[in-house]
Amino acid sequence: MHAGFDVTVVPAGTPADEVLAMDPDGIFLSNGPGDPSAVTPAIDAVANLIGKKPIFGICLGHQILSIVLGAKTYKMPFGHHGANHPVRDILTGKVEITSQNHSFAVDTDTLPAHLEMTHVNLNDGTVEGLKHRTEPIFSIQYHPEAAPGPLDSTHLFSRFGALLRK
Repeated sequence: MHAGFDVTVVPAGTPADEVLAMDPDGIFLSNGPGDPSAVTPAIDAVANLIGKKPIFGICLGHQILSIVLGAKTYKMPFGHHGANHPVRDILTGKVEITSQNHSFAVDTDTLPAHLEMTHVNLNDGTVEGLKHRTEPIFSIQYHPEAAPGPLDSTHLFSRFGALLRK
């Protein structure tokens, strides 16, 4: 699936000023392994990107954004792995069948007032999506690019495109 974006990939530790020097229309934070709190170079870079460009994060990118924006993450007892995880999009009411592979989640009780939960896991109630109330920032925990639904979550790329056009 091509969503209409031209993408430049940079390493996770790329400083924000180097990213901004490329003059991107927006920032996409991709997935990756492990404990999000251990990815301090990415946390530092993302902290310096807030308010400068629209941002969309998935999986580890979602967790890093959450940390930068004031929430906490925790290690799940079993994690979410594989396909067929039902997630409700609170904004539309639709249920999406998702593909997931993570062992950390965002702690609902630590969400600051400027973050709104947009997606919830229907199996265990964990946070599956967030958006910033005033900045053009949103994120999801699962993998829309994996298309397990098969196209249940492709609208998220259109949503990001709309933010870029504003």
